[in-house]
Amino acid sequence: MTQHAADVIEDTTLDATVRTLKALAHPIRLGIVQMLADKRSFGIDDESCCAQSEVCVCKITERFDVSMPTISHHLKLLREAGLVDTRRDGVWIYYSLRAEVLGELAGVLRDVAAAAKASDPACACSDPACAC
Repeated sequence: MTQHAADVIEDTTLDATVRTLKALAHPIRLGIVQMLADKRSFGIDDESCCAQSEVCVCKITERFDVSMPTISHHLKLLREAGLVDTRRDGVWIYYSLRAEVLGELAGVLRDVAAAAKASDPACACSDPACAC
């Protein structure tokens, strides 16, 4: 039985998937997520400031050429989409990525890609990574 793309995303996860995609659909927000995923590649390796899985809002603000209120707005949207968690310590807020949410999104996108591939009559192989 061929699975239709409309059937791939369950109704119960559709809203969450759309919310996550919207949150990631901005260069600054995607950049923040990349930074939280691998802060060392962004030169943030000062453990005295940020725990291994967290980044202080001060470090996030340093990396982007926008104002602090703009960064705060983007972080709020990421938090509302469930992509980040926060922890307050005095006046500073520390952000950490909720990798499981990205994993769920990756699974949905894999399912959509598999459904599209299955409905492509030109593709005769069974490799989900195929580009034929």
